[in-house]
Amino acid sequence: MSVEVETEAFTLEEILAVTKESNRLILWNDDVNTFDHVIECLMHYLQYGEEEASRIAWTVHTKGKCAILEGSYTEMEIYRKILKSEGLSVSIE
Repeated sequence: MSVEVETEAFTLEEILAVTKESNRLILWNDDVNTFDHVIECLMHYLQYGEEEASRIAWTVHTKGKCAILEGSYTEMEIYRKILKSEGLSVSIE
């Protein structure tokens, strides 16, 4: 009888990110998404008010990026995938 074992490979960056106490979700500027779409996503998925979501969208537009959420790597990865599925450019630091 043989037993198959499934292995999963992780990069050093991923391993170090998991061990950090806090990770930041970064929203990046792009030439694809409208202000309205970014604001709607921030309000819908992150429960930001319209004024705060607008401020974040403007910061991303003028500075190129903005930290929009902080927490565990697992939590940030979930939100990264959700926002990415909406077409936003996001990463974890």
